[in-house]
Parts: sequence; C-alpha cells; structure tokens
Amino acid sequence: MSSRETATSDITPEVLLRAYACGIFPMAESADDPSLFWVEPEQRGIFPLDGLHISSRLARTVRSDRYRITVNTAFERVIGECAAPQPGREDTWINHRIRKLYSALHQIGHCHSIEAWDGDGLAGGLYGVSLGGAFFGESMFHRTRDASKVALVHLAARLIAGGFGLLDTQFVTEHLRSLGAIQVPRRKYRILLDQALQMPGDFFALPVERPVRGADALAIVRGQGGEA
Repeated sequence: MSSRETATSDITPEVLLRAYACGIFPMAESADDPSLFWVEPEQRGIFPLDGLHISSRLARTVRSDRYRITVNTAFERVIGECAAPQPGREDTWINHRIRKLYSALHQIGHCHSIEAWDGDGLAGGLYGVSLGGAFFGESMFHRTRDASKVALVHLAARLIAGGFGLLDTQFVTEHLRSLGAIQVPRRKYRILLDQALQMPGDFFALPVERPVRGADALAIVRGQGGEA
C-alpha cells in the first residue's frame, strides 16, 4: 500500500528535494499520463550498503571490466532508456514531466547517472537523486546481461567511499531482492532517512574523470578498501 496525493501544482526541483527529505516522491500512472502523484510506501525498499549480494559470476564480470563505467556522461540517454519499454515491462511510470524534473535536478547537481558501456554502446545504467548522505535510486535498465548490476556495484562503491548512509530503492522487486534489497516499515525508514540527511555524503569521493576499476569497486563494497 502507498499513500497517494495528486500533485496538482507545479513541482519545482526545490519542492522535489524537500519532498525527498520528507520521505515522499512523485510517480506517474504511465509514460503517457501527464499527471503526477505523491507516493510514500508503507514498506520502503532499501539496499543496506554493507549487504549487497554479489554472486560469483557477477563478481567476475565486475572484476573483468567488461563494461566501462562512467558517471554523469549520458544522463539524458539513461533516463530515456529507463523510460522506454523493455521485455516484461511494456510501460513505465517515467513520463515527460518526470524526465524534465529530474533533468533539472541533474543540472543543479542533485541527480546523477551511472553508465555501463560495452564498447561504444550504452549497455545499461541507472539514475537517482543525491541529498546529504542519502541516495534515492530511481530506475535502472540494461541492454546486455548484467550491465545494470555492474552499474549498481559501482554506485554502491561510490556511496560507501563518499560516506553515504542510505541507498533507497523505493520498492522491492524480486530482481532487487536477489541483489540484497530489503523492506523496512515507514517509521524505521524515516529514522534512517533523517540520519542519512545529516551526513555530508560526497558523490564524487571516487574519481569521475577516469573509470574506477571493477576490482577496486568490488573491494570497496566488500569492505576490503581498494585503490580508486
């Protein structure tokens, strides 16, 4: 169950950030629906940053650097791919207003993308909102196997290195659960959120001007340090 309230007034990036700080976020019924509504799940999805499940196969893929990982180099393409239909997901909640809002957040430094490249092709990625020591994952996509999972590992490494305390997933799907996502009650989530917002999270603690090696990202996520 989610509490809903129609977002009838204009939502600015500043309003959106205040909403995230209160534990709510906007969605649309479909990509073609121009209206938005506010959501505050009774059970909130999060990734414990010390509890990401990385299979042996995924670890090998991350370590191999098969995918070249970049940060904020193709934000509009990533959100466009997340909004596009995919097998098993014919429609999404990302409409034009969502894309415009989060692009504006990106412009002021509060929304980021992680891209996974296979050669010159964008194979997968994710985007989300950064506020204090909280990162709110919005959506992810993949065109080739494990590309979005590799992006997620690199995101987790970046958040850990930057002193973040919360990685929000909004809801928990079976796919996210297999990677370590859990549900927490709204009351507990608000406590975790308030604590994270007091942390001076640094999304750029790891370099962005050059790729971070998969082995180093993996070591950070597994609590073994790593050289950025």
